[in-house]
Amino acid sequence: MRRRLAPAALLLPLALLLSACGGNSAASTSDGGTDGQGDVTINVGDQKGGSEAILRAAGELKNLDYKIKWSTFTSGPPLLEAVNAKAVDIGGVGNTPPVFAAGAGSKIKVVAAWHGTSKGDTILVPNGSSLKNPAQLKGKSVAVAQGSSAHFQLVANLKKVGLKLSDVKVKYLQPADALAAFTAGKVDAWAVWDPYTSQVLKAKQGRVLTDGDGVTNGLTFQVAAPDALKDKKKAAAVKDYLERLRRAYTWVYDHEQEWAKVWAKDTGLPEDVALAAVKRTYTTRVEVAVDKPLIASEQEIADTFTALKLIPRKVDFADFTDTRFNGDLPPSTTAPRPSEGS
Repeated sequence: MRRRLAPAALLLPLALLLSACGGNSAASTSDGGTDGQGDVTINVGDQKGGSEAILRAAGELKNLDYKIKWSTFTSGPPLLEAVNAKAVDIGGVGNTPPVFAAGAGSKIKVVAAWHGTSKGDTILVPNGSSLKNPAQLKGKSVAVAQGSSAHFQLVANLKKVGLKLSDVKVKYLQPADALAAFTAGKVDAWAVWDPYTSQVLKAKQGRVLTDGDGVTNGLTFQVAAPDALKDKKKAAAVKDYLERLRRAYTWVYDHEQEWAKVWAKDTGLPEDVALAAVKRTYTTRVEVAVDKPLIASEQEIADTFTALKLIPRKVDFADFTDTRFNGDLPPSTTAPRPSEGS
């Protein structure tokens, strides 16, 4: 039985750390169980409320003719470090960790992608704030996790209104600390992602100044170890695993409340916050191909962080992708499913 996490108001739910963080974070991990049977085993990197939870909830871990050994990580960077070290064959991350891993020269390959809305990626301000639009952030203090997807969202939204990152007073805080600073009035704004967006809105602690919709790419990935892909039997297992994961995400679209309950139980999120985040973010995701537009979009993120000197070298993101599992998937520019919001 999984240990419940501390309340979401105190700690960042681990499920979201993986999808969003790209900077420094805890590197702890735990060994999970094993599903399936057979001679082939794929080691899957996961997080609380992540791939294992969604596959199990959707009934997609039945009749496996290979084994899945689960390892749980607290964030994207250590998961990708494990992929690079060949300790993990495949794992799920958001749009930023692969860019930082690529910048570090890690041996990784993006093998699958989902495109969702970025409405859960927001810049929040307190309810009583006088700020009405992002242009008014000039000279104001903004909390953000360094190197995270929220960091890029902040940069992109500032650029949209003619501002640079240096035009605001950036406070680099991991989300648990940023939440405390935001609710205490110690920062003027907070760039963050769901479920924190849903948490703040549900608690009526703030409002959305702007979001990432149409500004950031809304992509999430499955990333594999090149050596695992060279093994024909493991590659076949990875192909089946990805097909099951795609079906599971489709299942979520028709089972929002059921999935929200599972997610809440796994992460310690309040159910109403989980459901709001599911509606705003999770159910919008559609499976898409790893293609040229996707690579170009990720290249923009890489170039942005290189220019900010947060990535030490030029990254050619195409070198860190593998398109063999695209099949007849739609292009990465395919519109996400409509978001219900909350």
